[in-house]
Amino acid sequence: MREIIFDRLVYSCVFEKHRGVEEFFPEHFLGYQLSGETHVVHDQGTTVIKENTVVFVRKNQLIRTIKYPSRSGNYKFIAITLDKDVLERYAMENKVVIDKRFEETQKMFFEPNDFLQSYFLSLAPYINKTKEATPRLAELKIREAIELILDSNPDFKYILFDFTKQYKVDLEEFMNKNFMFNVPLDSFAKLTGRSVSTFKRDFTKIFNSSPKLWLKDKRLEEAHYLIKHKKQKPTEFYLDLGFENLSHFYASFKQKFGFTTSEIR
Repeated sequence: MREIIFDRLVYSCVFEKHRGVEEFFPEHFLGYQLSGETHVVHDQGTTVIKENTVVFVRKNQLIRTIKYPSRSGNYKFIAITLDKDVLERYAMENKVVIDKRFEETQKMFFEPNDFLQSYFLSLAPYINKTKEATPRLAELKIREAIELILDSNPDFKYILFDFTKQYKVDLEEFMNKNFMFNVPLDSFAKLTGRSVSTFKRDFTKIFNSSPKLWLKDKRLEEAHYLIKHKKQKPTEFYLDLGFENLSHFYASFKQKFGFTTSEIR
């Protein structure tokens, strides 16, 4: 179950292992693992968010999640989006000056902080529907989260209040790290600092292929490697490589290589 309590507060609850779909997160968010574990797959590897952990996740990321309930059978995660408009108003009102960029490339930051944990517990009435969440209250809760994040690490201001337009990233490097994420082209375009038309033009120039054809070939080549050299079965990885179903994967594999997965030696 994934429920939006108010427009920037999301509560997730499952009772058995659940593989989430790929998601593009254009805004920063602050999350708390109430119970169970979340395994987060991103371009730097896999990060495990354990029970009773607060995590701050940077914006503009592609993420895939696997949700594991606790031994008691519960999985609960709550996240609040740090809305850009609220961040901009906060920065202006508090005369926040950003004179450098945050150089750390880390995607997620874990803050073992009693105040942050108490903050998430204070959201329980909205989850349990014992208190109404108004738009004004939503903004106040975001502002409270900003204060607590800055209190835990003042250098986070260089992340939170960096409103510069995303510059073009190295397209070849980015795609080779993120080809397995099954997301629309416009998400790839945004993440690389391009419009969709510019993304397609730059992509064709670099790879001499359309994004759709290149992604399919790249995923199939990775599948061939996993079967031949890692001795993995397609059922173990086809979703992780961006294929939506097994029959589509098998048909695409046979079409590209001229033989089936079981004929690989």
